[in-house]
Amino acid sequence: MNLEYFIARRLVKSKNHKSSISAPIIKIAIIAIAVGVIMMVIAIATGVGLQDKIREKVSAFNGHIIISNFDDNQSEVSVEPLSIHQEFYPRFKTVSGVNHVQAIASKAGIIRTAEAFEGIVFKGVGKEYKWDVLNEYIIEGRKPDLMHNLNNEVLLSQYLANRLNLKVGDTFNTFFMKEGGNGMPNLRVFKLVGIYNSGFQEFDATYLIGDIRHVQRINKWKEGQVGSFEIFIDDFSQIKEKGEEIYHAIPSTLNCQTIQEKYFNIFEWLKLFDTNILVIIVIMIVVSTINMVVALLVLILERTQMVGMLKALGATNWSVRKVFLYNAAYLIIKGLFWGNTISIGLLLIQKYFGIIQLPPENYYVTVAPVAIDVPAILLINLGTVIICLALLLIPSYIITKISPVKALRFD
Repeated sequence: MNLEYFIARRLVKSKNHKSSISAPIIKIAIIAIAVGVIMMVIAIATGVGLQDKIREKVSAFNGHIIISNFDDNQSEVSVEPLSIHQEFYPRFKTVSGVNHVQAIASKAGIIRTAEAFEGIVFKGVGKEYKWDVLNEYIIEGRKPDLMHNLNNEVLLSQYLANRLNLKVGDTFNTFFMKEGGNGMPNLRVFKLVGIYNSGFQEFDATYLIGDIRHVQRINKWKEGQVGSFEIFIDDFSQIKEKGEEIYHAIPSTLNCQTIQEKYFNIFEWLKLFDTNILVIIVIMIVVSTINMVVALLVLILERTQMVGMLKALGATNWSVRKVFLYNAAYLIIKGLFWGNTISIGLLLIQKYFGIIQLPPENYYVTVAPVAIDVPAILLINLGTVIICLALLLIPSYIITKISPVKALRFD
């Protein structure tokens, strides 16, 4: 049997220590570790969850990588068409990790109703459009039918529908300027068959989604001409590398841009969450370690006579130090248990009930998203145990300075 572990376990289970001077300090140390774990787990879960959700929303409306003509157009509107007959369409075979390619075309317009009007960008999509990334945002109605003949069915955001006082089943007029701005605008009457709400104000206030053939007809493009291509990849973490591969794989007349480049400010803002998470983790570990150091010192001073007795019986300094390190490990694990239980419980409540709401104009989401990353949680726990125990080796060194003769006379 491990003698040091046996003694440490007896110390933990003994009843007299519960009424000793160390009892409140031990409780404070356990609470400090539990609170630290709660803060670290929640910080990672909410930070990563928000990053993932915003990436999902940006890619849902733009894909991961966009292929278009070389031009100085900074708007969302397709100006110069390109042919749909490309080697990378409909399947990008020369670059691995690409799971979908879709053609789109955009046209600026104005929705006019009897009560209001709003500027929009009509996003024309085709039969191969990746609807599964948008399905979770459709809150009413259905997606437009693009599999058959050209029709007037469209999908509009809840934000624009409320401002225009439209509901599913209504028809409305949309005006599109002709090329060059000369003559009367083109009028299209659309039927609202579905309403979506992504919570991403920049997109909800912009896009009207319908059949790409409307844009082709309004712009008088030939059949098979589109505005750009949206590409989805398997692993978002490789978006920069895949963007470079795709750039070299497409014709020299075309350009490609990742959504990180297109929405630079949003993704730079997301990177700040990594810094915030790191700062919270460091602060919580420092606080937990300080509390454990104080608790360990108190335990050693309270058990000075026991230390002297063990040394008098022949125990080495390291053997006695291990007794207190085992004791400290027990307190750390107890704090970790309660910290994990409470934090995961709170995260599950938020995940399934969405209690905490966020302003979409500031955070691009309406409900605080959480991502329960099991490997990250395990790493937090393991890191906390290792760092705390490693730093506790320093205060445990005080045991080597305790003389058995003086310790046995200590009162």
